[in-house]
Amino acid sequence: MELGDFAVRVAAALLFGAAIGLERQWHHRLAGLRTNALVCTGAAAFVAVSGMAHSEGDSTRIAAQVVSGIGFLGAGVIFREGFSVRGLNTAATLWCAAAVGCLSGSGFLGAALIATLLVMSTNILLRPLSHLVARGESRAEMEVWYLVVIACRKSAEAEIRSLIMRAASEGSMLVRAIRSGPGTDHESVRLDTTVVLHGLGNEVVENAASRLRTHPGVSAVSWEISGEAQSE
Repeated sequence: MELGDFAVRVAAALLFGAAIGLERQWHHRLAGLRTNALVCTGAAAFVAVSGMAHSEGDSTRIAAQVVSGIGFLGAGVIFREGFSVRGLNTAATLWCAAAVGCLSGSGFLGAALIATLLVMSTNILLRPLSHLVARGESRAEMEVWYLVVIACRKSAEAEIRSLIMRAASEGSMLVRAIRSGPGTDHESVRLDTTVVLHGLGNEVVENAASRLRTHPGVSAVSWEISGEAQSE
């Protein structure tokens, strides 16, 4: 492979990667313009090595190593935030950028251009559709976590705990934890109760809270949604 041909392939990969990364940068993703451009350029340079070597090389073997290596880079942009996982789409885009680079480094510039347009179209055009589908999903498929805070007298703590378990059972709630902490004075205690419902169940939790408020040993009850997680 002549030096000029190498320059054309790598330069094309740089442009393709920059085009993919531009959309990522616009939407403030972790891997933006420079990251995708570098991934695409590096993949093209690695694959082009086989064409520049004096001995007979196999570009597909190098491409396979690029595919394996890009997995470690993609894993770096995936992280857990609360009950959700972020960065999967960014990692997939980096993987696609590497594929575009491999095509460009192998001299298939037309195929690399088509792949670039498809990746950009997926990230731009399918975004509204994915949001629409997400809004239309049944909330029954979600695990919703609630934190119920109860202030009561120490002498009534055991009875309140039993009442919590009974109310949870009747409302199809799963009690994850009941933590006891100091109250506002020496005679009171605070119970932080974590319950889980399949689907949004604000009314169920409020009904249980109302029952707890009627107990003479309870001085205050409050609750809030502490998180959501997609059920398997």
